[in-house]
Order: sequence, then C-alpha cells, then structure tokens
Amino acid sequence: MHREDPQPDGITRFAAPAGGEAASTHRRSLRVGIGGPVGSGKTALVAALCRVFGPDMGVVVVTNDIYTTEDADFLRSAGVLSTDRISAVQTGCCPHTAVRDDIAANLDAVEALEQAHDPELVLVESGGDNLTMTFSRGLIDVQMFVLDVSGGDKVPRKGGPGVTASDLLVVNKTDLAPHVGADLAVMARDAAAVRADRPVVFTDLRGDPRAGPVTDWLRLQLAARRGARTT
Repeated sequence: MHREDPQPDGITRFAAPAGGEAASTHRRSLRVGIGGPVGSGKTALVAALCRVFGPDMGVVVVTNDIYTTEDADFLRSAGVLSTDRISAVQTGCCPHTAVRDDIAANLDAVEALEQAHDPELVLVESGGDNLTMTFSRGLIDVQMFVLDVSGGDKVPRKGGPGVTASDLLVVNKTDLAPHVGADLAVMARDAAAVRADRPVVFTDLRGDPRAGPVTDWLRLQLAARRGARTT
C-alpha cells in the first residue's frame, strides 16, 4: 500500500496496492466498512444487517475495539451469525489507525474469514471515533458513517471526512429526536449541503429492526458488485 498526497480536507489517505482494483473486481465478497462515533448504533446496525443478509449470503463480520472484544461478544450473544463468522480485532490504539493507516490486522482477519466461508458480504465495524473516521480502500470497497441524533442537529453541518465522503451517511436513532431537541429536517438539509449527491438515510432500529433504508442501499451495492464480476 502506498501513501497518497494529502487531500483538501487535510487527511492523508492510503491507496490499495498495485493491482488491487482488479483483485477487488474479481473477489466474490463486497467489503463494507461501518464507522462512526461511540454510541451511534454501529453494532446494532451490523446485527440488523446480519439478520437480513446472513441467511442468503454467508455474511462475516470483523469488529474493532481498542482493548476489549465487546462488540464481537455482543454479536455472538445475539446469535445473528455462527460464532466462527465473527472475528474481533483489538486495536490497542486509535481506531483510525487499524482501519485506515495500518490495516494489516483487519486485512488478515477479513481474508481468513473469506477463505473459511466464501461470503458474499463482509462487514468491518470500526471502533467508535469522531467525524474524521475513514477506511482505507485497500481494506473495504464501500463505507458507511453512522451518526445518531443525540449529538444534536448541528452534527452534519460540522462536516469532516466521515460525514462528507462516506458512500452512505446513516442518521440513526431518529426516535430520540423529540427528546433531545434535534430537528431531522435541519439534519437532512445540512447533510445534503455537505455531501453533494452522496446518499443520506435516516433510521430507527426500534421501529424498523431490519434497517430498511440501509438494507435497500446495500442491496444496490451487492447487485453492482455481481455485475462487475460478470463483465
């Protein structure tokens, strides 16, 4: 993997190794990164996606926690997948490092699961972090960034690479909006302003445990992936 020049947002990103694009095109799995702040609902979203896609696509999951395996333990105890399809990475450092900069541990975990299970969908959940969260494209194909409304309706307009550059922005826990004084219309307007034409969806996993808008978007990514493999 080689370092790219710093981007206008000040973040230096890392490109896939030479030939990585071709390898990604022919690889069976779609690798999806899921990032966002602590408590935004990433693990609950991963669980929902496992329930929806697991029966048909042999889903596997890699979780990241700094010092524990708590997120992986939650998914295993919830029974969303067989335990051998869930791998935990303990980063021991800032979550950015393990999914954006030094991705070796995550890449090893993903490739081991792919070799063992030949999945169509790989979910890589980052440890919780702030609005600068991004994934290396050497690790994932597409990335979601998950916010929740408890931070207030100002969060989307604060921007940051996670908000502005992710392939999908998920505004989660919309059921809490009346209780924290968050205006969902303001969040939708501000997110659209900073994301250009990149999609934004709103979710409430209590009211919609299948995460319908995220599921719909992910089905489109999977369909595009299948089409790329056959061309």
